[in-house]
Amino acid sequence: MTDNQKPSYEVIDNKEAKKFEIHVDGYVAFEDYDFFTTSAGEPGIAYLHTEVPKELGGRGIAGFLAKYLLDYAAENKLRVKPICPFIKAYINKHPQYQDNSVFHNATP
Repeated sequence: MTDNQKPSYEVIDNKEAKKFEIHVDGYVAFEDYDFFTTSAGEPGIAYLHTEVPKELGGRGIAGFLAKYLLDYAAENKLRVKPICPFIKAYINKHPQYQDNSVFHNATP
């Protein structure tokens, strides 16, 4: 898949369940989240758990969701706490997000 063919999915913020969701073919991929405040008093969002049903595997959904979540945090001036190993690994591979992560360069 080339850059011009990157998948695009609608992400729904299920505020009541504190999940960002992508619905595809009757399945739901999601990221659990919660809010926190840094020691410097900055608002933040903790990404807790990423799940993509095996039926949706190989479609780039997890990567799309990770990028969406990190861009969402930056746009909303929220520090990121990547408790989820997948989100943390995504940040490791994409240095442009490291300055906003409290597990990387941002003040916890």
